[in-house]
Amino acid sequence: MSETIKYGIIGTGVMGQEHIQNINLIENAEVVAVCDTNESSRNQAKSLVRESTKFYNDLNELISKNIADAYIIATPNFTHINVLEQILKTNKHLLIEKPLCTTTEDCKKFELLSKDYSKIIWTGMEYRYMPPVTQLINEVHNHVIGKIKMLSIREHRFPFLNKVDDWNRFIINTGGTLVEKCCHFFDLMRLVIQSEPIKVYASGSQDVNHLEEKYDGKTPDIIDNAYVIVDFENGVRGMLDLCMFAENSEYQEEIVAIGDIGKIETFVPSNASGKDSSEVRIGLRKDNVNKSKEVKVDKDILAAGHHHGSTYFEHLAFINAIQKNKKPEVSLRDGLMSVAIGEAAENSIVENRVVFMKEFNL
Repeated sequence: MSETIKYGIIGTGVMGQEHIQNINLIENAEVVAVCDTNESSRNQAKSLVRESTKFYNDLNELISKNIADAYIIATPNFTHINVLEQILKTNKHLLIEKPLCTTTEDCKKFELLSKDYSKIIWTGMEYRYMPPVTQLINEVHNHVIGKIKMLSIREHRFPFLNKVDDWNRFIINTGGTLVEKCCHFFDLMRLVIQSEPIKVYASGSQDVNHLEEKYDGKTPDIIDNAYVIVDFENGVRGMLDLCMFAENSEYQEEIVAIGDIGKIETFVPSNASGKDSSEVRIGLRKDNVNKSKEVKVDKDILAAGHHHGSTYFEHLAFINAIQKNKKPEVSLRDGLMSVAIGEAAENSIVENRVVFMKEFNL
């Protein structure tokens, strides 16, 4: 049996609790420490961990105890840069929930601060690890559809969840919907297409969600639907179709990659559908060849979060990298680029123009 990895969880809201539930499923991993400034969140987390788990409401106290091998940073987006500046003193392995930071500038700042860091820094991009998505990525990279030419991603889902103090209702706290939510999809575009973005055009607005809500007299300003087109250096185009007032969709995500000899698509069921399996479909132009592969996920893994089992498989990869001294599969640069594309898309909507990635001096 490999040595057990001891985790410290920083931030125990919705996503922090999902990390705890998935770590609990892994035999050679355990949560030994939890830190959150919010008493209610700490109390919710207590029902998910062992009695021996230590609880803290001060990050510096957690750091000083030095009882964890790895830290998960799952605090609100706008707190990431400050938490990251402090956590660097630990020299422990880090898994930082997406988005890395709320702005490209803060991501670049952290990249510079951590340039000599000796342990793993991993950006939490769970969507890579959804089993049907992983299967699609492998098929594309194995050139089953030839050279990829187009990639489209559709997410039709429920509105943003309620989080502590409703911090996720405002752009200043999240970076905007296309950073907070959609950095996942821009990360997938780069991973599948294997190229860097050169320009972004987006059209979106806030049409349905949160319009009747008020917080200190202010109405939320996050968009709830958008189309985003990203052009890449290798000539491939990516497109995102996002709608966050489409709760009753059978499939929450649909991904389609098209190459010069065929097409591959997959569908990720929504939690509400109750499905534990999906399909990866391949259609080749020559001789009208069509084939389908079923991809199934264990129900206990599905029940441990909102991301179709991906958080569990992400942790297996993270632990493997720690134990085998490997580079992170999702790098700090991946996290930075996903935020930069999201920020470019947000700017495109506000400024009604094409945004060129060179504007970010990446």
